[in-house]
Amino acid sequence: MQFHQLSAKDWAKTLIIGLVAAAVTAVTMQGLLRAGISPLPEPLGLAFARLLLGDVPLPVGLLFHTVWNVAFVAFFVVMFGDSLSFGRAIALAAALWGLVLVVFFPIVGWGFFGLAITPKLIVAAGGIHLLFAILLWGGCRIVFGTSVPGAAAQ
Repeated sequence: MQFHQLSAKDWAKTLIIGLVAAAVTAVTMQGLLRAGISPLPEPLGLAFARLLLGDVPLPVGLLFHTVWNVAFVAFFVVMFGDSLSFGRAIALAAALWGLVLVVFFPIVGWGFFGLAITPKLIVAAGGIHLLFAILLWGGCRIVFGTSVPGAAAQ
């Protein structure tokens, strides 16, 4: 794992990948919530925003979700620019899934692993993180190929 210097153009591409991943995962989660399929009581980004800011509308939660997604897409490209592999995307998504289960779910009052709500949160969170991994890897593959061209290791 090395820090890779990106050009302004590569940063723009990374931002677009992050925004697309955020949009697709948000639309998926909202669709599942509205259809009554998702076991989450509300989107996690919204629950976290409400914890920090009080009663805020859904767009504020979506902003939290978007910033989180873009930040981790940027992390992925900057740290793994020499090899943007599916394995690395899965590893990052799995680490983020673990972070959600043991840090963010308890912070928003859903309990360790979301067990204060239902054990189904474990699978639901895993599914959305798998989707994130696929979008991350696929977006990078389409935009950069297997590595960021000319990314200089620092």
